[in-house]
Amino acid sequence: MEGKRIIVTGATGNVGTSVVRQLAEEESVGSVLGLARRTPDLELPKTEWEATDLADESELAKLFHGADAVIHLAWRFQPSRDPATTWRTNVLGTVRVLQAVSAAAVPAYVHASSVGAYSPGPKDRPVDESWPTHGWPEAAYCREKAYLERALDAFEQAHREIRVVRMRPAFLFKEESASEQRRIFGGRFLPGQLARPALLPLLPDIPGLRVQALHTDDAARAYVRAALQDQARGPFNLAAEPVLDAKNLGELFHSRTVPMPRIAARSALAAAYGLHLVPASPQLFDAVLRLPLMDCSRARSVLGWQPRRSALEAVEELVQGMREGAGEPTPPMAGSTVGG
Repeated sequence: MEGKRIIVTGATGNVGTSVVRQLAEEESVGSVLGLARRTPDLELPKTEWEATDLADESELAKLFHGADAVIHLAWRFQPSRDPATTWRTNVLGTVRVLQAVSAAAVPAYVHASSVGAYSPGPKDRPVDESWPTHGWPEAAYCREKAYLERALDAFEQAHREIRVVRMRPAFLFKEESASEQRRIFGGRFLPGQLARPALLPLLPDIPGLRVQALHTDDAARAYVRAALQDQARGPFNLAAEPVLDAKNLGELFHSRTVPMPRIAARSALAAAYGLHLVPASPQLFDAVLRLPLMDCSRARSVLGWQPRRSALEAVEELVQGMREGAGEPTPPMAGSTVGG
């Protein structure tokens, strides 16, 4: 009997590379088609690559024909200063993916949502998947993730025959993603060597800065299970312990924590953003301070999933990768040092 055929969009990015690698090792998977704007120099068993523009929905429907599941990971984080561009790729591109899923009668669709889709929530207790998903409207990333939650609501109502899964992971890190994430959030010229503990004697302790993280490979296992398990549907929170704060990050970096008011931290970031020194906007910083903590019980009970690495191990890998300019043999993940 032939195995399942799985399509992965955004297959050359942080999550995509981990998902495709794990799908290639699954006995129940017969073939994998990785879609990306540029094909990578990456050879994996049972895996084909296709350069695809999400703007062409007719092409997508042809590619999706005969697929058992589509895992949609394609996302554009930058340019943060041009939200119309990210909206066209992220929101309109996803709408075209949904149209193609419907046209090709794909039985399962796994969507990459995010903790960023959630409305502001508590930092002293976790919330489950029923927490409102209206995002933080001032941050383009959250605005787009929240809008797509509404698009999925409508899609599910209109296509009850399609099994829809929404994955809402925390911040995702792995060593190989370090160069890409440094370029996206810190800028091309942020020295990775600054991640050395000896160069971080002081770590700002900002009120409300408590977030969750997860190793990308652990998130990928959840995506793969969601695609292959017929009982999986609906939303799933994904995060690892512990919750990250100044105290445990300070211990990781061997740094002393220093209290810093929110307004001071935001003003410094806004100034750097205004001078085009960093690509991460102060509005995204505002959103991070308001993200709720997530309860991941549903992923454990329904998917049989749990993370194999701690949140601190994920951060430690990212830091190691930044120091070494780590990457993957795909265009978005190419390793680089300062200026690369």
